[in-house]
Amino acid sequence: MNNKEFAKQLEVRTRLFGISVIKLSATLPNTIEGKVIRNQITKSGTSIGANYREANRSRSKKDFKNKIKISESEASETEYWLEIINDLNWVESKQLNTIIKEAKELLALFTSIANKL
Repeated sequence: MNNKEFAKQLEVRTRLFGISVIKLSATLPNTIEGKVIRNQITKSGTSIGANYREANRSRSKKDFKNKIKISESEASETEYWLEIINDLNWVESKQLNTIIKEAKELLALFTSIANKL
């Protein structure tokens, strides 16, 4: 697979991840605390793909690296919120484990990409 194909596949993957985060956030408790975490995880989980998409349309290598680092940071933050949700037992473990696994894989991918720049 060449870089262009990889980039396209990763854009789709991050978009699907964002959708899964939105669906997950919709199941969180309708309490003040639930709303705070819903807002945080929705913002960070969807920002991963948005910033990656922007990276692929960047005007310079420096801009590309900056957007990749933001995607990496947002993936880490999303993983944090997923851990909080897990610790609070707000969502069934089976559903949560799948999305946590994907968050970890995305974080590893963006970390690897950033380290190669």
